[in-house]
Amino acid sequence: MKRSAFLAIFVLIAAGAISFAQEVETKPVIVGQPMPDFALPSLQGGTVTLSALRGKNVMIIFPRGYAAENYWCTICNYKYAELVELEKTREIRRRYNVEILFVFPYSLDVVKAWVAALPEQLEKIRERKFPADPDKLDEKGRKTMERSRQVYPLDLSFKKGEVPTPFPILIDGDHRLSKSLGLFMTEWGGSKVDQNIPSVYVVDARGILQFKYLGQNTLDRPEYEYLFRVLDVLNGAVE
Repeated sequence: MKRSAFLAIFVLIAAGAISFAQEVETKPVIVGQPMPDFALPSLQGGTVTLSALRGKNVMIIFPRGYAAENYWCTICNYKYAELVELEKTREIRRRYNVEILFVFPYSLDVVKAWVAALPEQLEKIRERKFPADPDKLDEKGRKTMERSRQVYPLDLSFKKGEVPTPFPILIDGDHRLSKSLGLFMTEWGGSKVDQNIPSVYVVDARGILQFKYLGQNTLDRPEYEYLFRVLDVLNGAVE
């Protein structure tokens, strides 16, 4: 084989290997070390860059998104609405010097569809908690009602077309960030669909990762009050 042809084949193979490595490489992010910088487009417009938020704590929330084909994760919807309510009533971003980012592994159109569906999704939760005729429920129906009241204790709702978006909702359409953290899955929690492992990362004002939590199932989420205690520690409010 001629030298030039051999070199050309080698370059192609090497380029392919590099491309493949970049596509699948997962880099564990270790608590106590700097959080890798990233920049993602926002549903609200513009681009959000993590390093531009230095001086603030940053809570990065990765909702599951889809729980099955054409079926949104119900707990994700509720947890988003719960945090919106907390921001409204307690001004948590100002109180804890924190920016909150939601990252979805979908295109802009899919994320817009998720936001548009939130009012209906919250109404379905309410219907499970307060069925029209609870006395006529069978055993399975009663268990669903009781479980829903336990899992979704607050009565939350949004008006159609008026879903508040106080937090930047980021578009990780090529899954680059989600994959690099090992969160993006095509099968998880018993369903085969593009989704993220529901997770939370807390980065301090210097850009150091101080907390991370990866769910083991769809209901495995840290309570916000616990996360606020983490932020209190970072802010020096408690030791």
